[in-house]
Amino acid sequence: MTTPVRRCVCPGSFDPVTNGHVDVIVRAAALFDEVVVAVLHNPAKRGTFPVEQRLELIAEALPADVRERVRAEAFAGRLLVDVCRDVGAGAIVKGLRGGTDFAYELPMALMNRHLTGIETMFLPGDPALEHVSSSLVKEVHRYGGDVTGLVPDGVLAALRSLV
Repeated sequence: MTTPVRRCVCPGSFDPVTNGHVDVIVRAAALFDEVVVAVLHNPAKRGTFPVEQRLELIAEALPADVRERVRAEAFAGRLLVDVCRDVGAGAIVKGLRGGTDFAYELPMALMNRHLTGIETMFLPGDPALEHVSSSLVKEVHRYGGDVTGLVPDGVLAALRSLV
């Protein structure tokens, strides 16, 4: 008898992926056999980076020792629980930077469990990156601030190429 694969989904827009995201993905890969990084996007909105580039930036940002257990895929116009069902995930993993994130994420986790029974696991983020979000990174960079150390090197290069 084969053991079932323990698979989770780490959802987000990842526009762009930050070092905080990478930290959560790597830690999820230590807990699960496979991590599906679900790049959820709204086709009606124009992101900073095209979805295909976000997928590439995520793949490049991952340490070599976890790459074989992590895959990034794009999803649009669907409930997260439907994505989880389609990829065979038994859990959702979300990183939390603080209490505000928890207050925002808890109702969604409860709704997802109500809809399908899927559980959400919250991983506390690295305190050194508690202040980092994709939106803030983009804003700081847009006005000339240095985001070195907050995003993977590939993201930093991609941000600089936008100028």
